[in-house]
Amino acid sequence: MLAGASRPLDEDDVMPSKRAKLSAVSDGMQMYLDLGLPMDEALTKSYTFFSPLPFANPDNNDNESDGFVLGVDEAGRGPVLGPMVYATCFCRESYYSQLSSIGFADSKQLTEAQRDQLFAKLQTTSVQQHAGWSIRCISPQDISHCMLRRTKYSLNALAHDATIQLIRDALDRGVHITKVYVDTVGPPLSYQKKLQELFPKIEITVAKKADSLYPIVSAASICAKVTRDAHLSNWVFAEQWLQNKMSKEYGSGYPGDPKTVKWLKDSVDQVFGYPGIIRFSWSTCVKLLDERAVKVVWADDEHAPKNTVGKYFVRNGADTRPRSKFFSRNKAIRLASSLNQ
Repeated sequence: MLAGASRPLDEDDVMPSKRAKLSAVSDGMQMYLDLGLPMDEALTKSYTFFSPLPFANPDNNDNESDGFVLGVDEAGRGPVLGPMVYATCFCRESYYSQLSSIGFADSKQLTEAQRDQLFAKLQTTSVQQHAGWSIRCISPQDISHCMLRRTKYSLNALAHDATIQLIRDALDRGVHITKVYVDTVGPPLSYQKKLQELFPKIEITVAKKADSLYPIVSAASICAKVTRDAHLSNWVFAEQWLQNKMSKEYGSGYPGDPKTVKWLKDSVDQVFGYPGIIRFSWSTCVKLLDERAVKVVWADDEHAPKNTVGKYFVRNGADTRPRSKFFSRNKAIRLASSLNQ
């Protein structure tokens, strides 16, 4: 028997956690937004969140053999700012056709209001009895760290690992997964082979545009998109002094969005660059820092490898300004002190 609610609820009742906030009411149905992290906290570290697991199936006395189908999709892979969110949605195989009839579709083809209503539907008792969802929210700081470290950790590897973690988490929580559908990252055949080797007892399907082909992936895409949008609209800057000073009119975050481009140009600081909402490895960010940021020359620059992030704090062209005697004087003092020890 899967963990879940200990008491039956009315048809469209929901089970919000103490952290959840009432986000919307549609057709008399309340939508409680609980994404695992309070919206009044800065998103500086990646996190994983699981919805309440489905109850025991009242229509099946043999719950151990009641398999689940699981879909995986993402939101926010391409933007220059904000988190990247991977999500799963899973439901009993016996309920899949009914879940499909609810109206889940590729989240990009739906309005924000439609996505919110479908996400709310996942939280009703009638659906929670048979389905659940989870998210892996990867912070922009972690994305920057992974892609800028010396031993490169690509966005594809980050995406694959998030997917694998979510599948493993569902299995560890007792969800009897029999089929998995994944919207591909990279070549679908090699990705499918990789997942099939990791989960040999599960039937794996990896496909392009899976969010348009399989309703369970469409449902996952909605969970991912609603999560990312909620974090962006309620963004709390880790740099507290910016909270009431910096505009949040950053658009979708995609480099081709004029609103995003304008925000990036208006928000760059010549010394400190950008706040932590930015993914510093994106070429859009790199170019603007190269054009607008002030050059910083470090004492050990002559020993540093070329093409480091530090170069984006340097003015274009040669810097012929004389260095302050403060640096050379203090270096000499440190050297003399070490010799006297």
